[in-house]
Amino acid sequence: MKKYFATLLILFAVLGCKNETKEKLPIKDDTVSTESIQDSTILPKQDIELRQQTLQIKRSQLLEKEDEKTEMESLLISKSILKETDSYTLNFKYPYLNEKIKPEFENFNEFISKQYLDVKRIEKQILEEKRLCDSLGIPKQNELRTVDYKIFNLNDRLISVLFYKENHYTGAAHPAYTFESLNFNLESGAFMKYEDFFNNGTEEELREILNTQLTEKINSGDIYYDCWEISSDDFFSAKNNFLINDTIIEFYFDDCVICPSYTGTYSIEIPLKLLQPVLRKTPKNPLLL
Repeated sequence: MKKYFATLLILFAVLGCKNETKEKLPIKDDTVSTESIQDSTILPKQDIELRQQTLQIKRSQLLEKEDEKTEMESLLISKSILKETDSYTLNFKYPYLNEKIKPEFENFNEFISKQYLDVKRIEKQILEEKRLCDSLGIPKQNELRTVDYKIFNLNDRLISVLFYKENHYTGAAHPAYTFESLNFNLESGAFMKYEDFFNNGTEEELREILNTQLTEKINSGDIYYDCWEISSDDFFSAKNNFLINDTIIEFYFDDCVICPSYTGTYSIEIPLKLLQPVLRKTPKNPLLL
């Protein structure tokens, strides 16, 4: 399990965005085009305004998403870290679990403390990171890394935490987001991953389910123009990156992985009833209906 979470800081510190494309693609094209990194200011005014509008909608859907922090007041202890330097600012919010309720919650808090809050490692990654999305190559100055979270409680058996990092890069047209999720079994005091919920070898089948949902949104038009289907590599990289909320499971992808940063979505929701063919049929699986 420790190995599963070892990449947490790297995923948050390094923006894993793909280059944006201008053509609407039914299936993602990994070919890099010099046109894809052009400054958005050369676009027609109406296109710039449309991108600004859809970007705001996309951000609002994430930031205003209601979670269950209030309902979990007795279980949850919210904490924060703020560090300001001449070149960057770190502003992190994160959860602890009340160990007075259950000693096994120490496993959750220990992971957060030792792996997620390693500030020195984060600082090193910021200084060394390569910016691959909307970067104009301008030297770094006063860059901001903000991390917040959403949390949900599934039938008092499991908590599902989504960390979302807002990256303000020097010279970028707008902030970009990266994501990481944790699913923690409240009964056993252990973290859970893909194989605890889904049958082994079902990644391609689940990817098809996700792409069916995403394709429906793309074909509907609306704010999903220029988006593309999920590649096999991208899904395998993010297969543990899901949030569980009642009857829905929601997979999250970094900026520019399934949609360009200025439009579309960061996540895909799937009703649990559609996932029944791939769910692991064991009593320990909290997703079983």
